[in-house]
Amino acid sequence: MNKKAIAAGHICVDITPVFPKDSSSNIHELLKPGKLIHVGEADVHTGGAVANTGLAMKFLGADVSLMGKIGDDAFGRMVLNILKDHHAENHMIVSPGLSTSYSVVIAVPGVDRIFLHNPGANDNFCSDDIPQDALEEAALFHFGYPPIMRSMFVNDGEELLKIMKRAKEAGTATSLDMAAIDPDSDAGHADWEKILARVLPYVDFFVPSAEELCFMLDRKRYSDWQVRAEGRDIMEVLSIEKDIQPLADRCMELGSKIVVIKCGRPGMYYRTAGKDLLRTVGPKAGLNADAWSDREGFEKSYVPEQVLSGTGAGDTSIAAFLTAMLEGCPPEECMQLSAATGACCVSSYDALSGLKSFEFLREKIRNGWEKNE
Repeated sequence: MNKKAIAAGHICVDITPVFPKDSSSNIHELLKPGKLIHVGEADVHTGGAVANTGLAMKFLGADVSLMGKIGDDAFGRMVLNILKDHHAENHMIVSPGLSTSYSVVIAVPGVDRIFLHNPGANDNFCSDDIPQDALEEAALFHFGYPPIMRSMFVNDGEELLKIMKRAKEAGTATSLDMAAIDPDSDAGHADWEKILARVLPYVDFFVPSAEELCFMLDRKRYSDWQVRAEGRDIMEVLSIEKDIQPLADRCMELGSKIVVIKCGRPGMYYRTAGKDLLRTVGPKAGLNADAWSDREGFEKSYVPEQVLSGTGAGDTSIAAFLTAMLEGCPPEECMQLSAATGACCVSSYDALSGLKSFEFLREKIRNGWEKNE
């Protein structure tokens, strides 16, 4: 595959203490104040959309450049060393005086992850950090995690809008992923419906999670989901027809061409626009509008060999979707490979160690890989 891609946006160091498999699933009891908790070695890897999605695309065979901003500090040097191992460090911006973003990931077996996050240099990332010549060469531009990059959501998303406009004007297909939002943060008080109304007309592939999207577009519905879940995983109580489809409807109204909504363990919902709108997708991606138009469905997740952590599962599933799309796969196969990659990802603590090639995944699917019900 000779189509070039860019994965830009948020990058950080993920520090994941490894909890024993028999740890209590009662998170309130486990993390009780004053308690000493014995854990295993920390799993330390790069995280964020740039590393997770970008490196996964690279693993899957895409020609991808990674673009993010880090500080000139210990975590920054760690990021560069990891990226050098993948020959992917060339477009990283090192900013003296800024700190490198990091997350402490609390991944207790049987409990959804908790993140302690410092955005660091990501808050200062801007449109000028993306070289124009790289956009001109790329068939796909993927941007991830604007909700945890301050410059992307202030001023009603003006900088994010500028980035996506530049990519579209270069004839590049555009993809946008989101991130969870702390309701008490500045991002939590931003007008995300207004931001998305401005930005989505310039987005070809919109790939948020259901919770992220609902928080942005319908706070009342989001609060209702939390009440219905009663402390459980929200995805377990949702209806595709009553909860997910209305969000997709709104995304299409705001200008999305292709929407993939990640729904956690159950799977992923997808919707595509009609032929006329799909013909406006960045032409360098070579999307077949006839094959992709007016599609809708829910791709159930595959049963993983084991579940150690969900860290990066959403990012890597999107990496597979985008890579398969660039290879010319039809939408149904893109979704299958996406779900399969997510199932492989959760078998390790980091985003990349569990990944398998498309050849391996296709063979396993042909052999009747079981899906979750």
